[in-house]
Amino acid sequence: MTEAIPGFEKTKFEFEGRKHRYYRGGKTGPPVVVLHESPGMHPAVIAFARRLVDEGYRVYMPSLFGRDKAPANLGAWALMGAQLCIRREFEILGDRASAAVTWLRKLASLANDECGGKGVGVVGMCFTGGFALAMAVDKFVVAPVLSQPSLPFAIGRSRKSQIGLSPDDLATVKERTLDGLKVLGLRFTNDRLCPRERFATYASELGPAFRQFPITAPDPAWNIRRGAHSVLASDFVPVVGHPTRLALQAVFDFLDERLRGSRDAPRAGTTR
Repeated sequence: MTEAIPGFEKTKFEFEGRKHRYYRGGKTGPPVVVLHESPGMHPAVIAFARRLVDEGYRVYMPSLFGRDKAPANLGAWALMGAQLCIRREFEILGDRASAAVTWLRKLASLANDECGGKGVGVVGMCFTGGFALAMAVDKFVVAPVLSQPSLPFAIGRSRKSQIGLSPDDLATVKERTLDGLKVLGLRFTNDRLCPRERFATYASELGPAFRQFPITAPDPAWNIRRGAHSVLASDFVPVVGHPTRLALQAVFDFLDERLRGSRDAPRAGTTR
């Protein structure tokens, strides 16, 4: 039985005959879809979603795999692995978007209809990092954030530069950048799961529309480990001046600019 998340309403919507669960937090504000990282919707991801709510955003957080609220331990990783063996929603190796993106785009459309405004922000992390860009084929997705995008898995030299987007979808996104779409990417510099070649592809394909926020790793001065990976969740440190805290600030600024039209727009919380 899935437990409710305090401050978030658990609900479902149906798409193509299947019901999908998501959590909605925040009463008002521009909509942001938060796609949780591996191995599931663990407490550090929920903490990030709460920070967005505190900043005055209405957050939509779909449950994709794993057990909601469970800590990111070995049991959670085992459950995720078992689920992925059974389900075919996630494209692990191929250079195209996972099938799960289809219903996530529907969820973003629902959020856009409920909230109105300038459009929808999407924050993808790790396993779902590239989904945010794939969802940007829809014009109402105006603020895609790619945090350590890890698919397709960087097995072999060629896959390091792949971005998990079909040629047609990439062409659509590139066309949208000509109309003003911007994309934000976050990663630790030594992250092998999200190799630098992948960000080089984003930069090459999207040009100045792709904004990068690299975080040096390792960094003994800030106790950032060599294998740091999860910028906004597991490896996030809520200390003023910490590089991950600055990355969070960059996300806030990006969402403010794209969804509110100003980096100095008023907001509900005091995170900053």
